[in-house]
Amino acid sequence: MEKLIISAATTGSKTSRAQTPYVPITEEEIAAQAVDCWRAGAAIVHIHVRDENGLVSCDAWRYQKVTDLVRAAGSDVIMNWSTGGGAGIVTDEQRTAPVRNAPEVASFDCGSTNFGDGVFINSPSFLTNLAREMNEHLVTPEIEIFDSGMVENARQLIDDGLLQPPYWFQFVLGLRGGAPATARELSHLVDSLPPGSNWSVCAIGKHQLPMNVMALAMGGHARTGLEDNIYYGYRQLAISNAQLVERLARLASEVGRPLATPDEAREIIGVHARRGAAGATCPTH
Repeated sequence: MEKLIISAATTGSKTSRAQTPYVPITEEEIAAQAVDCWRAGAAIVHIHVRDENGLVSCDAWRYQKVTDLVRAAGSDVIMNWSTGGGAGIVTDEQRTAPVRNAPEVASFDCGSTNFGDGVFINSPSFLTNLAREMNEHLVTPEIEIFDSGMVENARQLIDDGLLQPPYWFQFVLGLRGGAPATARELSHLVDSLPPGSNWSVCAIGKHQLPMNVMALAMGGHARTGLEDNIYYGYRQLAISNAQLVERLARLASEVGRPLATPDEAREIIGVHARRGAAGATCPTH
């Protein structure tokens, strides 16, 4: 099977210090844990940033600061900037703006869904504009899927020429209001993907590890991290993002899935194809 791409979602927009003291909040903390995840075997780190009050932010300079700190530490890990943080709080323009700094990868939440007690809104016009901005700035979209209807949204954007292969899908399962974290649901979603697709799966809370293991067995890729799950075991907080990455790397070794390096992941998900191989290794942005 293909080498495994491990993604680490370090912070998220909602995980708080009241829930766990181990979630990184400042740019320095996020960068330090991103580097630790890379050393543990992650090829991609998914980044949310927070303001001085610990609340979700879309400030491009904060994303850039994290990226610059990671690069200064000698890491070539792929930086995946979130465009989903702040939905419903800030404008669509503010959510889109960081893409103009040309990160290698950015999240592309491919539709709207209930999100716990709220609604996560990603309108067709927002997605069309976001896709155009990503194409202009050579950003690889991580197409995030919360239910099967979002795969159909992606197909429409593909038909419209706004999403280009190879497609990089991230299934987000087990969210209250979205698709359940079950083997049947994951198999259905994988079977629904268009040709030229690579896929990864993350899941919320107790579902994280079982879905990661499913991905290992099915030949897909996997995301872990404190954004999605703050526990290492029953009532046992994970002490870092790297601890969760290390476990996933050990499991991958046990089932014969060698880990993809960041450069190998760039090749698999199309970063090299979009940006050119010479400019894709340990880029500034």
